[in-house]
Amino acid sequence: MSLFSGCGGLDLGIEQAGFSVIAANDNDPRAARAHAKNFPDAAFYLGSIAEFSKEKVVDLVGSDAIKDIDLVVGGPPCPPFSKSRFYLKDKPRAMADPVGEVTIGGYLETLRWARPKVFVLENVAGMAFKVHAETLNHILATAEQLGYRCDHRVLNAADFGVPQIRQRFFIVGVREDVSGEPFSWPAPTHSESGEIAGLLPWEAVGKWIGDLDTDENASDEGHVAGGKHRDLLTLIPPGENYLFLTAKRGYPDPQFEWRSRYWSFLLKLSPDMPSWTIQARRSNNMGPLHWKNRILRIEEVRRIQTFPDDWYLDGTIEQQWRQIGNAVPVGLARVMGQAVRDYLARASSALRSAA
Repeated sequence: MSLFSGCGGLDLGIEQAGFSVIAANDNDPRAARAHAKNFPDAAFYLGSIAEFSKEKVVDLVGSDAIKDIDLVVGGPPCPPFSKSRFYLKDKPRAMADPVGEVTIGGYLETLRWARPKVFVLENVAGMAFKVHAETLNHILATAEQLGYRCDHRVLNAADFGVPQIRQRFFIVGVREDVSGEPFSWPAPTHSESGEIAGLLPWEAVGKWIGDLDTDENASDEGHVAGGKHRDLLTLIPPGENYLFLTAKRGYPDPQFEWRSRYWSFLLKLSPDMPSWTIQARRSNNMGPLHWKNRILRIEEVRRIQTFPDDWYLDGTIEQQWRQIGNAVPVGLARVMGQAVRDYLARASSALRSAA
């Protein structure tokens, strides 16, 4: 079962790992339309997580389908836990934000009635920050009261073959009667240097999207990359950002003060490195931008997030971008799904042996 499903990054990865999504939830009509096309066999409840009750799900899928749920997954909307809240002082943080209170509370209420064998809660790496300790402790304490043993950590998608440096926070909870063994986190398959024995180097984004840049005359929708700084963008080498044009970096005609902008300002991809994190907002000057001095295209962003080329997205370019930018990379979701599947298989085998 999937919560806060969005355009289905977690859902697709979990299905690729061998699970089936029986029911999903989101309050965005675009997510509902996309889910219907991409997961035609899954029921979908369009509405607030606060209304996603057992009765509603039984109406959708029947009582038998939820008698023994293997897995609940979901990533509550992340703005209350994001780095941007360090700068937006007028906005509340964590569960002091009504969005955080409703979404985290809704996730925990779903655990109470669904009683899955395992749950995976995903969010931005900021949820692990000390400033959010009260919220994290609340989640862990509530899950433990419901009979789950929990563990948590931050994983970098690039360490698992995704062509994007994207850190995501995961909590995994295992129902106490399923197994007494601790959950086994997936082991990285890649490393930044590629010099660690048995690990591959991080994936270069050029290998993943280079073939899409076939039409030099493509009419990219929306604003021009760089905006009023378009000319300056062309001076920045691939893999660099606005700091390249500062005195501290030795630029002869400094254009910006050191650390006077967001780090992603005029940030340009290098085809030889992974992409930096794809943001939820499509911007003309906040990267990552293409190394050819243009905004990335939806087809490229979809690849960077490891979605299939034919994955259906609903809405305008900006709305599609937001859906992709908010998603968990499919490749990382698949790795987590495989770890849960293997854990449940071991637990089942141990129970059979004990019998």
